[in-house]
Amino acid sequence: MNNERHPENYAAFYGLLNRLPSSDKEALKESIVLQYTDNRTCSLREMTLKEYNAACAGIQKLVPPTFQEQLLKVRKKKRSEALHQMQLLGINTADWNCVNAFCKDSRIAGKEFRDLDCEELDSLQVRIRSIRRKKEKQNANL
Repeated sequence: MNNERHPENYAAFYGLLNRLPSSDKEALKESIVLQYTDNRTCSLREMTLKEYNAACAGIQKLVPPTFQEQLLKVRKKKRSEALHQMQLLGINTADWNCVNAFCKDSRIAGKEFRDLDCEELDSLQVRIRSIRRKKEKQNANL
């Protein structure tokens, strides 16, 4: 008997497959399975775990991102930009307690960093930049 492991759940594959534009999902599924098993089988159940994971990764590249995925990507970018501005201000961004203490100040954001939405992250960046400019002016006047 074959000792190779097989996937136990096919939800990820079918979830991605359903997001691909196609009129014949069954034919598309078979062609994908054949492609990732080197024409060994057209059955999803006969795929090894390695082949299954490779197929899911390949389909993921073809699937257009959902609105929520795009929103998460934008939020992640804004969070990264805000953390970078905090670093330039001298805040230890490796310590979440420092980041949250800074953000919790009512003059800054009034809530923890993880709770900030995209608009609040934008306004946080504006505030941090203005604080940095004021510090630079003070240092220039000294």
